[in-house]
Amino acid sequence: MKNLSWRPLAIVAIILAAFIYIMPTVHMAIQRQSQPSLWPRKKINLGLDLQGGMHLVLEVETDKAVENRVERLAQDVRDQIKKERIRPVRIEHSERGRITVDVRNRGENYARFKKLLENDFQNIAEFNRNENEASFSIALGLPEEEIDHIKRSAVDQALETIRNRIDQFGVSEPDIRRQGERRILIQLPGIKDTQRAKNLIGKTALLEFKLVDEENDINAALKGDVPPGDEILYEVRKDPITGGTQKLPYLVKRRAPLTGAYLTDARVQIDAQYNEPYVGIAFDKKGARIFARITEENVKKRLAIVLDNRIHSAPVIQEKIAGGQARITGSFTTEEAHDLAIVLRAGALPAPVKIIEERTVGPSLGTDSIRMGLISMGVGGILVILFMVVYYKGAGLIADLALILNIILISGGLAAFQATLTLPGIAGIILTIGMAVDANVLIFERIREELRLGKTPHASIDAGYGRATLTILDANVTTLIAALVLFQFGTGPVKGFAVTLSLGVLSSLFTALIFTRSIFDYFLIQRRVKKLSI
Repeated sequence: MKNLSWRPLAIVAIILAAFIYIMPTVHMAIQRQSQPSLWPRKKINLGLDLQGGMHLVLEVETDKAVENRVERLAQDVRDQIKKERIRPVRIEHSERGRITVDVRNRGENYARFKKLLENDFQNIAEFNRNENEASFSIALGLPEEEIDHIKRSAVDQALETIRNRIDQFGVSEPDIRRQGERRILIQLPGIKDTQRAKNLIGKTALLEFKLVDEENDINAALKGDVPPGDEILYEVRKDPITGGTQKLPYLVKRRAPLTGAYLTDARVQIDAQYNEPYVGIAFDKKGARIFARITEENVKKRLAIVLDNRIHSAPVIQEKIAGGQARITGSFTTEEAHDLAIVLRAGALPAPVKIIEERTVGPSLGTDSIRMGLISMGVGGILVILFMVVYYKGAGLIADLALILNIILISGGLAAFQATLTLPGIAGIILTIGMAVDANVLIFERIREELRLGKTPHASIDAGYGRATLTILDANVTTLIAALVLFQFGTGPVKGFAVTLSLGVLSSLFTALIFTRSIFDYFLIQRRVKKLSI
């Protein structure tokens, strides 16, 4: 009687929990609408191969990351030379990411420039040097090991940035992983607006604040006479009435005194005057100090807010702006402002990415996969059920009941843990059907042996479960260890298979060792059955 005290309560509690967790999924599958207001509000997530979605392979342009680093290096060299008053100097980019520095007045500037390199640019490699009595020229660049490090870091940073963006976008169970040296594989189940997802993922999101050059003529710059240190960028304005766009050119300083690297937050807000969405941004303490200094030193000048070399706005600085708060305005829709806030919070990509492979998996393919998977599971289950009833009679019927409960528990576990069901996951469920029956077969054969030795039904049940339990535990625990290893080191569909296999092992142990034993005990103790149908 002691054995019956806790088992029924545990069985009822586990079965009830499984039904509660799978009810939202069943309701949505039947009614084709949102799940009922029943705790917990969870359903089984379907993978890319079942519910459709988007498959992308991106390639990180790592050479661009190196080029950006060399450009910043050239600017740092230029600034330090200007600070040390080494003149005249000409700095140019050469091939393979090198910087060529030409310095006149060799006798006066040589020692000062050499000291500058030794003190401030120790990590720069010197590749070539040409000297004469009047001048000297040095080719500088990054060492090869530093270039390799920049390329590896660019891919790693791009991977984390894209993962942060997708997490904030709200995709359930995305698969994002590195593929090769420069590629990133992305699978987004359930994505409907693929173009919006591609824009969100591929946007570099390099935010810069650049001063507008109002001293030089923009018209002359448009004709090709761009002043040194300047560049032409465009603001695209959209007419709210006609819907047409207009490109407005600006002549801005090439160097950005402030970038989005100092951002701490970006949120969508609504302008109270025009009732239009904009993105409010906040800087950290260092960024706030830089922003305050820029606005204080450039009152009545225009400051362009540039995102990926496109000007969103260029307001006139009226006064010093302290506190580190700013806003990005433009002809945004609420959706565009939301996506912009996401990419700004997640950070800029270290280098541009390009899509080299794109596939959209339609939901019809997923529907066919689910249908075929359910058919195969149903056919296999029916054959197993018939075999058990024919071969083991009444005991086989108990095993079949345990088999059905096993599938219910796996489904409830998938919903409870918010795991993703994939096509390999369905294969894992089918595999556990055979494993669950195998455990019962071991127990039943042991019981038959005990009955042949002349033992009573109750003694045969005790001996059968007692001797088969260790064998069942050994087989299932080793399988569970293999499934956990697959889950830890596998990706995508492999993880889906590992999840269903792990849940199947645990549920089969429960149904074989606890559920069926409780039914046998009920018939032998409560109903006082004298003969086993096995």
